[in-house]
Amino acid sequence: MTFIEEAIPVLHVKDAEAAVAWYVRLGFEKQWEHRYEPGFPAFVEVARGPVRLFLSEHQRDALPDTLVYLRVRDVDAVAAEFGVTAQDQPWAREVELRDPDGNRLRVGTPSD
Repeated sequence: MTFIEEAIPVLHVKDAEAAVAWYVRLGFEKQWEHRYEPGFPAFVEVARGPVRLFLSEHQRDALPDTLVYLRVRDVDAVAAEFGVTAQDQPWAREVELRDPDGNRLRVGTPSD
């Protein structure tokens, strides 16, 4: 197995189950969930192909209003799923979304 170095953003969420449902709409799938004991805060990984995010209910993990940039093949499909319009920028066609916890996700398809 080849190990690939990567950076994985950690986003704070109040309700991991609700957050996972929102990220599924963005094309992510839940990979795993960890709790130290039943009723303790959840720490969840979601992935969209090779892109991974950690969603944490732990209070000191990340701050609300964090910004993550995602590059995707078809930003217009993402925009349609969320009922927003993509805007052309010099570097990409983009939308900015907020998850249920206020984290910002700028999603873009690079310009040719």
